Amino acid sequence: MFFSPIPAIDIIDGKCVRLTKGDYNQKKVYNEHPLEVAQMFEGAGISRLHLVDLDGAKAGSVKNWKVLETIASKTKLVIDFGGGIKAAEDVHVVLNSGASLVTVGSMAVKDAPLFEMLLVHFGAGKFLVGADVKEEKIAIHGWLEQTDIEILDFLKDYSSKGIKQFFCTDIAKDGMMMGPSTELYKKIIENNKGIQLIASGGIRHMNDVLEMKEIGMAGAIIGKAIYEGKIELKELAKLL
Repeated sequence: MFFSPIPAIDIIDGKCVRLTKGDYNQKKVYNEHPLEVAQMFEGAGISRLHLVDLDGAKAGSVKNWKVLETIASKTKLVIDFGGGIKAAEDVHVVLNSGASLVTVGSMAVKDAPLFEMLLVHFGAGKFLVGADVKEEKIAIHGWLEQTDIEILDFLKDYSSKGIKQFFCTDIAKDGMMMGPSTELYKKIIENNKGIQLIASGGIRHMNDVLEMKEIGMAGAIIGKAIYEGKIELKELAKLL
């Protein structure tokens, strides 16, 4: 299976930041110009980008679409964009601003009828569904609310509706540099043969990335390990 390393850029106030465990109070600014970061990724040979509008996620509507528009117009990166997507208008804005994929999380859980309508309207191939997980159950609203929905059931349901790409974040791991949730990912892959699953959260070094490739993941979203210098872009690019 093709494997894609996917660097992440998280945006607050138009700047490239990283949070720890989704906590806005644990914020570190890495670069005030996200375009520079994106161009650095592209220059190293990277082809995909995971772009997260943290202002939008907090506000419940897309805020940093101008950052998306700038990166999309000045690079050839395949961009997935999420954060604050709650309505058809948000999807229009994101796609019109240059994203290849619209990342949806909470909406797929809390407002499934609306999301299913959007799948029909825009096509399931335009969406990347993200699942935040705590003890194999879905968590939403910035991880503040845990549901009773089992991750395996959630993925099976949406793959039957045409979604092919998913990413899964274990809340306990994100931003903690503790290693990815390998056993959880193996279990998901075994139970959902047809999906392309992307690892998210906890990746510390190249061995973690290589392990994700070996177990059959479609990709790995990598944030802090790149920004803290634990993983070199040229090493990631060799996987393409």
